[in-house]
Amino acid sequence: MRTVILRRGLVALFAAAVTFGAITQVQAETLRIGYQKYGTLVLLKAKGTLEKRLAEQGVQVQWTEFPGGPQLLEGLNVGSIDFGVTGETPPVFAQAAGADLLYVASEPPAPTSEAILVPKDSPIQSVQALKGKKVVLNKGSNVHYLLVRALEDAGLKYSDIQTVFLPPADARAAFERGSVDAWVIWDPYQAAAEQQLQARTLRDGTGLVDNNQFYLATRPYAEKHPDVIKTLVEEVRAVGDWSRANPQEVTTQVAPLLGLPADITLTAVKRQGYGAQFLTPEVIVAQQKIADSFYQLKLIPKPLSIKDVIWTPPATVAKAP
Repeated sequence: MRTVILRRGLVALFAAAVTFGAITQVQAETLRIGYQKYGTLVLLKAKGTLEKRLAEQGVQVQWTEFPGGPQLLEGLNVGSIDFGVTGETPPVFAQAAGADLLYVASEPPAPTSEAILVPKDSPIQSVQALKGKKVVLNKGSNVHYLLVRALEDAGLKYSDIQTVFLPPADARAAFERGSVDAWVIWDPYQAAAEQQLQARTLRDGTGLVDNNQFYLATRPYAEKHPDVIKTLVEEVRAVGDWSRANPQEVTTQVAPLLGLPADITLTAVKRQGYGAQFLTPEVIVAQQKIADSFYQLKLIPKPLSIKDVIWTPPATVAKAP
């Protein structure tokens, strides 16, 4: 009887080991991508070219939609996805919170794709006039840094205004009913407010911020699957090149996803940056400046080193001594 029980126990252990191995293998062969309704990854998902290329490497692709950059990075942090895209500020907050992430690539600057808006009949005519006013924004999003820089440029301190932190839909509602004086927001919400509400642009990012979009991956996945990440960036770049040359076709694809009219979507599409590339020294320096600014304002608890969380493409690794 003991022998039978022992044999059954060994069979169960073997079956469990095989099952665990199978699960591990499936996880290793699946690239889980986080995306938002707007941006190049939406177009990449629609085209299906990434799936075709990665199938040759034995890799399947799984897509998960997120409402914003901070939520997407939380998904990366807890391990529910392997790769995603956000604006320039969310990765700073994520790194400060201890997330084990790596910057993989960035899109070119798009400074006009975010702005400080005021109602069309607002008496506020300059950033200086925001002193003592209520300004609504999504905390930790790309526009957080735009607000910081705009205030600095106007000779104001961050503490000179009253910040109200709300996600885009709630922020728009507050803006419409007049319970806040200004709204710091990005496209396509920005374009929608400009055309549907006749909101007036007080200041966009021109001359203040780059507003780069960053592609990020979990460190374990990027280090274990460098060829997959390299292929992914190549496909993102190819879709970006096509998008830049075909804004009307992009609009046709994206407008239904956003639930916005074509004219509003086209405005947002034209203001976006296209052409993903691996991070240059200049982009790293600019991102370090953002991290330093947030630390000085005590919006993050510790100083950060951006260069320590930059992924190196396989070709560069091969040339290293």
